[in-house]
Amino acid sequence: MYGTSDFKKGLKILVKGEPCVILDFQHIKPGKGNQFTRTKLKNLITGTNLDLTCRSGEKFGIPDIVYKTLSYIYKSGDHFHFMDSKTYETLDINKEIVGSAGNYLTENLEVSACFFNDQPISIEVPKSLILKVIKTEPGFKGNTVSRATKPATVETNLVVQVPLHINEGDRLKINTEDGAYIERVSQ
Repeated sequence: MYGTSDFKKGLKILVKGEPCVILDFQHIKPGKGNQFTRTKLKNLITGTNLDLTCRSGEKFGIPDIVYKTLSYIYKSGDHFHFMDSKTYETLDINKEIVGSAGNYLTENLEVSACFFNDQPISIEVPKSLILKVIKTEPGFKGNTVSRATKPATVETNLVVQVPLHINEGDRLKINTEDGAYIERVSQ
């Protein structure tokens, strides 16, 4: 059990039976009355942010959270299929749990999966990935200086805004947090 004196940013606790991570907290000792702690939390299952005010010394459970490295295999319907890198066991995870990470999954990509009570609750891809452009308007010589952009479809069917000089077949480094173009990568 964790007490309010154990709180720190990034600590995972159980709140009303659901795992949450502490984003920020503040111990408050008013001039009159008992001290308390204001905490900003993020629910790891739903992704919602919540504010919690608790008395000093209040206890919270330790969630049964495990991180595993999985390799992406393929998608069928609403399910993404992964293989556990250690046990070679295959797992089917639905698209609600995979979320926006599904826009970046390529065959054999290793991802970090968060499990709560042996059930997957989220998938995390690396901060940036290199993806190949499969469809875009052709680029023209001299378009490298302008800040104008055009849409380009990468191998995962994600559409990214790229500079005008990018062509089909180019490999791009993409930021997976916001889906933004970072740079063109040489072959």
